[in-house]
Amino acid sequence: MWWGGRGQSFNIAPQKEEPEMGHSGPKCVQRTGMLEPRSQQLDGHVASGCLPGEQILAWAPGVRKGLEPELPGTLICTNLRVTFQPCGWQRSQETPLSSEYDFALVNIGRLEAVSGLSRVQLLRPGSPLKFIPEEILIHGRDFRLLRVAFEAGGLEPQAFQVTMAIVQARAQNSQVQQYAGIPLSKAGQNTGSRKPPVPLLETSEDWEAERKKQGARGWRVSTINERFDIATSLPRYFWVPKRTLDSEVRRAFGHFHQGRGPRLSWHHPGGSDLLRCGGFYTASDPNKEDIRAVESMLQAGHSDVVLVDTVDELPSLADVQLAHLRLRALCLPDSPAAEEKWLSALEGTRWLDYVRSCLRKASDISVLVTSRVRSVVLQERGDRDFNGLLSSLVQLLSVPEARTLLGFQSLVQREWVAAGHPFLTRLGVTGASEEAPVFLLFLDCVWQLLQQFPAEFEFSEFFLLALHDSARVPDTLTFLRDTPWERGKQGGQFNSYTQIYNPGYCQPPAGNSVNSQLSVWDWDLRYNSEQILQFHNPGYDPEHCPDSWLPRQQPSFMVPGPPSSVWLFSRGALTPLNQLCPWRDNPSLLAVSSRWLPRAAISSESLADQEWGLPSHWGACPLPPGLLLPGYLGPQIRLWRRCYLRGRPEVQKGLSAPTISGLQDELSHLQELLRKWTPRISPEDHSKKRDPNTILSQSR
Repeated sequence: MWWGGRGQSFNIAPQKEEPEMGHSGPKCVQRTGMLEPRSQQLDGHVASGCLPGEQILAWAPGVRKGLEPELPGTLICTNLRVTFQPCGWQRSQETPLSSEYDFALVNIGRLEAVSGLSRVQLLRPGSPLKFIPEEILIHGRDFRLLRVAFEAGGLEPQAFQVTMAIVQARAQNSQVQQYAGIPLSKAGQNTGSRKPPVPLLETSEDWEAERKKQGARGWRVSTINERFDIATSLPRYFWVPKRTLDSEVRRAFGHFHQGRGPRLSWHHPGGSDLLRCGGFYTASDPNKEDIRAVESMLQAGHSDVVLVDTVDELPSLADVQLAHLRLRALCLPDSPAAEEKWLSALEGTRWLDYVRSCLRKASDISVLVTSRVRSVVLQERGDRDFNGLLSSLVQLLSVPEARTLLGFQSLVQREWVAAGHPFLTRLGVTGASEEAPVFLLFLDCVWQLLQQFPAEFEFSEFFLLALHDSARVPDTLTFLRDTPWERGKQGGQFNSYTQIYNPGYCQPPAGNSVNSQLSVWDWDLRYNSEQILQFHNPGYDPEHCPDSWLPRQQPSFMVPGPPSSVWLFSRGALTPLNQLCPWRDNPSLLAVSSRWLPRAAISSESLADQEWGLPSHWGACPLPPGLLLPGYLGPQIRLWRRCYLRGRPEVQKGLSAPTISGLQDELSHLQELLRKWTPRISPEDHSKKRDPNTILSQSR
């Protein structure tokens, strides 16, 4: 099934130059440490599948193992990817980016060569191969596994060559070459006039349309960062209070880390505003006139303001990275964890703990946003990681509109892509030490919500899985760069602008650009119509349509907050503050924001008492329309098996499927399990044994 793991995909553009053909078969030679392709004799459809600038380095016949049925085919290594080409299979022109057999070189997390039953070698860049492999195992960073057994009968040299080619190609693959930009096109389609399926928020018109859609009447689109002279990590346009001048915005943003000052993230239909910003600079002079502009922007026209310490109670970036590495190691087929201790080992990774912490924090913030008409400000030092995660989760919990397929894609585009989340750095593509898959942690949180509220979301688990895999696909600009400036510069959107110095950016080669109008949301380039249909949740209740939820500006269930009240939300508790800008009292408090006014943590139920005056038991109380409050205790947080256990095909059997054929397969699997377990019934219960089909029929 296609959702068992979609591979890294590349655009199959019309081939202008066919590779040279020879008669001696594909060979790969090594000169001065560099792999160079020779003339290769491959099937025509294989050669025509190469990208512009892609070269086949080596290939070998083999059989894909580990999945049923086993497939004969060819393992091919190029300077961009490793792909398994099944016999008789061709890439569809309707979905030119689709292939579950491709592994981008940057997506290979672990490479193993196997010979016999006991000889296993972990291949690292630059390491020599000590034997001719009988099998090769390619572990993807996206939890996929490709296991290929090579054919015998005089083909051992080709197995050696393709294995060494993969090792050296990984070592030689430069980030500039890999991510310089792959020209995207689709047969018979003029991409220049194509309208993006989701607004990319690259124009002021897009931002103005989104502002009107949210009903944010007290806000306007600021063009002060149009040339990225405020911050390259910020979008060109963002929302600021309507009465704040651009000159005041410029001065106010100078008081925040990396120039990421307070700006609107989302306007709640009931009247509250959710803002996000970076950390305060401790060197700011509290007596300056522009400090009052900072306070005005944080208040956003509300008398009640809550500053949220975003990173409080959440893991650090290093914690997230370590947990993800442990989770990936645990989910490998050859995990050292014993079967009876696997669940305890899963808890030891801390990954589910971090998912639980994010959901609890987001639930608390959603209570703050929906219980009073106020300004809620998310503050994180860099404003590029957990601010986006919490802001996105709060919107998913608060309004049904964000739970639609289009609404969720727009949410990711606004809160992650346009907001400057450093995708390349966090996903480890650049090799930087700041690797931490925060975006993948967010997708796991969304999957948890989908499991707890299956009728509330229009999209399905398979859509989340496709988005999870697309984070490592170097074919569009959506996840290609760390900042909107880098993304726009590579797409050629503002070549006439003065170049701004950015030490972390490498200029792509001239003449090699990516069509900026194509994004990860162009699913029809990767999936056929049947697969896209499975992006939709069959259990979604149309009654949850946002149009029938809550008319704009109807705060009947929300009341104004206390007059001129300022609060700090930290460790689950609301603490009153004397001043909105904390440096007016004590600049040293900025170093560790959770120490502003330390206080013992209280539960989210206590927060509900404080906000609504409701009993601590949520089930007996009416909630604001559209609000979801997830559970996050014990077994309520589950492992995303379809994603993380894709390298273990035997575990995938028995997972629910939204199609008739999938349900039939699942029923057959359950019947087979019953047949296997029936002989294990104790002798005294022997008389009670019944046919498995009878058991199933009676249980219905």
